[in-house]
Amino acid sequence: MKTVIIGSGNLATHLSLALKASGMPIAQVYSRTAEHAAELAAKLECPFTAEVDEVLTDADLYIISVNDDAISGMAVRLCKARPQGVFIHTAGSVPMGIFRPYGVRHGVLYPMQTFSKNRPVDFRTIPCFIEASDDTTLELIRGLAGRISDNVIPADSEKRRKLHLAAVLACNLANHCYRLAERVLEEEQIDFKLYLPLIQETARKVTAMSPREAQTGPMVRYDLGVMAAQVSLLHDQRTRQIYRLMAESIHEDTLLCVK
Repeated sequence: MKTVIIGSGNLATHLSLALKASGMPIAQVYSRTAEHAAELAAKLECPFTAEVDEVLTDADLYIISVNDDAISGMAVRLCKARPQGVFIHTAGSVPMGIFRPYGVRHGVLYPMQTFSKNRPVDFRTIPCFIEASDDTTLELIRGLAGRISDNVIPADSEKRRKLHLAAVLACNLANHCYRLAERVLEEEQIDFKLYLPLIQETARKVTAMSPREAQTGPMVRYDLGVMAAQVSLLHDQRTRQIYRLMAESIHEDTLLCVK
């Protein structure tokens, strides 16, 4: 299957390299930044281009893995001139129907994981949520995802939006809390790595119990004296607001669970 990768960011890099490792060659890489396209193409051992007009017109499959806001524009520029191709995107929150006006076979392959270019991941463990315009295309995408993942799950656009929202809460917001903690520690020149056993145990606990059952600390007990003292140590007003909102949310969730 002649495949073109549209994009060269974190997900495009990991996905295309996983496909190559599975024995699936990549025919071309496109990125609007020539340097990034060349870097990924070198790893994939394929040609690249930074010009949309130079994207192959005879490929079987086009995988669009770019910023969410750019997917629509890429569909406009690519689909009409390539009606025989199958187009899929990799976004969690973008509906599959973005391709529908162009009359091409289309779908979604959304790997639910956080990706950084230079940090390896085991793609076989990553849940891949798929959707397609028709049964034939769904089986094509299922086969594609199955080459790289042991966990391929059909999910329509609405369900995928909720999956992505939950992923943002569980990953991006949690990571920002790590950053807020890091800023507090920097004031006293304390190494954030001291907190890795705590973070790792927190993550391990939710493999054995629900996040509700795993929650501990002063916000569960609603220890107002401790919380007030901790807020007083925070110099940034925004971080104080986050602390208070999280405290209220944790306490309210605890009360709901008791009921």
